[in-house]
Amino acid sequence: MDEYESLSHSKWECKYHVVFIPKGRRKVLYKSLRQHLGEVFRKLAEQKESRIEEGHLQTDHVHMMISIPPKYAVSQVVGFIKGKSAIHLARVYGERKQNYAGHNFWARGYFVSTVGRDEATIREYIRNQEKEDQRLDQMNLWPPSRWLNSIGAALATPLKPL
Repeated sequence: MDEYESLSHSKWECKYHVVFIPKGRRKVLYKSLRQHLGEVFRKLAEQKESRIEEGHLQTDHVHMMISIPPKYAVSQVVGFIKGKSAIHLARVYGERKQNYAGHNFWARGYFVSTVGRDEATIREYIRNQEKEDQRLDQMNLWPPSRWLNSIGAALATPLKPL
């Protein structure tokens, strides 16, 4: 078990599994951007006295296990990370140097779950998420829909009496 973190009057261990997506679930998180965003997320989390314990960026969503002190609300930290990273991306990759709100990169919502005693399981899930997504994508490449449509049409046709 990890050591507990501490504030002036409390010891704590508050870890969360967080998932969020780009607006419209666009597949925009490519290799160089993914490496750059990982570092951006870590620096932003540090500004809120938080730490990203584990993280993985897929092309269309972000998984992270983040440790957040109890003096911050999860929504406050996640909102800060999403907002500031969108502004950073707009300035660096969107070539906008002026004040830019960055309001069209991340979707509004996010998923959050407490980690609790399942930390090892969730770490493993985050690490293997990309492999699992690729496996499911491969299964979707072979849709037997043409067969099912022709069989369904054949079954839907009433039989002619002899």
